[in-house]
Amino acid sequence: MADINKLVEDLSSLTVLEAAELVKLLEEKWGVSAAAPVAAAIGPVAEAAAETVEEKTEFDVIIKETGPKKIEVIKTIRQLTNLGLKEAKELAESTGAKVLEAVSKEVATDAKSKLEAAGAVVDVA
Repeated sequence: MADINKLVEDLSSLTVLEAAELVKLLEEKWGVSAAAPVAAAIGPVAEAAAETVEEKTEFDVIIKETGPKKIEVIKTIRQLTNLGLKEAKELAESTGAKVLEAVSKEVATDAKSKLEAAGAVVDVA
């Protein structure tokens, strides 16, 4: 068996280029790759970073189109927002207007279903 201490001494005296050549020769001889453990270590780090993305908690209800029942949509907007008739009408007639801003998911989905029942095309963002 080879003298381990002598082997450590010889390896310590190698230059960077010589060490790279040694790695290449050992990979060919043993049929392994020195890069595989590094790639395996990156996987859990990437997964942990993806898990830290927070779920969205505030939503906007945006009216895309009033639809054929404009009066029903205006009434529904008034119920949801407590706006006056004039303001609700202006909101209904504005494509891309935010009916509700920064509301919970439950409130946003409820408002969307009510507005769609009145005939509007609505998006929750």
